[in-house]
Amino acid sequence: MTSVCERVLVVDDQKGVRQLLREALRIVDVTAELASDGQQALDRLSQESFGLVLLDMKMPGMSGLEVLTEMRKRGDPTPVWMMTAYEEVKLYEEAQRLGAEQYVIKPFDVMDLAQKINMWLRSPV
Repeated sequence: MTSVCERVLVVDDQKGVRQLLREALRIVDVTAELASDGQQALDRLSQESFGLVLLDMKMPGMSGLEVLTEMRKRGDPTPVWMMTAYEEVKLYEEAQRLGAEQYVIKPFDVMDLAQKINMWLRSPV
């Protein structure tokens, strides 16, 4: 059975990105669940626990910052790593203020990111 700390919720509107991350995380023994938009992510988070949320910043409908804001309003302390193709300092600062742990710039090396996530999940607090 997979422990909560070994489960990651990958939230991205691009199906290819979600699938690549799921496969890369599987290779490093991390289970990835997928959500294609912010509302789907919030629904999953209200029903399940995860060790990490890997959250795209720019999505149709609800943005990653809006998802993170709603998570914190609900009292959800799940760690969040934000993904974005934009190197906007303002967005980064806002994500940090809301409690984002990391900020990942696209494009990124999928296996490198998977290994970093694996090490982060398994490191002592």
